[in-house]
Amino acid sequence: MNGIKFAQPLFLYLLVLIPVMVAFYLLKQQKATASLRMPGLQPFVNASKTFRHYLRHILFAFRTLAVTLLIIVLARPQTSDQFQDMSTEGIDIVLALDISGSMLAQDFRPNRIEAAKNVAIEFISGRPYDRIGLVVFSGESFTQCPLTTDHAVLINLLREVQSGMIEDGTAIGMGLATAVNRIKDSEAKSKVIILLTDGVNNRGEIAPATAAGIAKTYGIRVYTIGVGTQGVAPYPVQTPYGTQYQDMQVEIDETILREIAQTTGGKYFRATDNDKLIQVYNEIDKLEKSKIDVKQFNRKEEKFLLPALIAFCLLLFEILARNTIFRNLT
Repeated sequence: MNGIKFAQPLFLYLLVLIPVMVAFYLLKQQKATASLRMPGLQPFVNASKTFRHYLRHILFAFRTLAVTLLIIVLARPQTSDQFQDMSTEGIDIVLALDISGSMLAQDFRPNRIEAAKNVAIEFISGRPYDRIGLVVFSGESFTQCPLTTDHAVLINLLREVQSGMIEDGTAIGMGLATAVNRIKDSEAKSKVIILLTDGVNNRGEIAPATAAGIAKTYGIRVYTIGVGTQGVAPYPVQTPYGTQYQDMQVEIDETILREIAQTTGGKYFRATDNDKLIQVYNEIDKLEKSKIDVKQFNRKEEKFLLPALIAFCLLLFEILARNTIFRNLT
């Protein structure tokens, strides 16, 4: 339910009459004081004032309040309930995220995998009407979350993703194939996979090109994202003294990522820092917008009856009081 609205708000301008009434009443009270010549005021010193003397102004207060309420009645206060009938043209999306050890490189803030997770969470939050799932891959691949509209659960599962959950390596073909398997039976009008990686396919039993061909067969569009700065980046390296970071050449198989996108009708993006990654997801968000039809219905309810009844009671009380209790004072 929304707040009170007025069907005829122009009548509210009549409220300017209220201060005019008050000013006129005060002026009238001053002029109504009688001037009487007396040899002295001694006879009136001990004269007591009755309650009627103190309450005589209440009649004017009642009349003023009644006029105010009648003006509000003329303006026709209403409340309205709004209902929305919404239909969507569904889009199913699977995020395929590389969680290999190289995703800990710190050319992104704080590192590649955390930056990818943060941007993905913002992407998910901005698409409340789509089913979205999550596949992670490294040397192997598995489904972290199936397609769901419960985005709170999906985001929590995404936050739990860490490098090292599975055997290290970069099985791009396996990651894509697992994502295809999760979305291929979807009845959505648009099926999309967003695959993010920072390396070269070096593991897995399925070649990336083969997985792309399967995706095309099922009408699945694949957007590929290569993450990594140009040149060298600080990669984590295990040493006898613990994890240390060394500058190493960034190697991303952009050729195969472009091929996957081209084969499936998607698009390839290169993200070299946090801001570029955000821009990539924003562009994908614009390319894959859900079609939403919204029909809005309003139900209005008149609310003038109560102020009208109160105004009537006040006027009735004023008339009765003026002709009974305050008869000699008015």
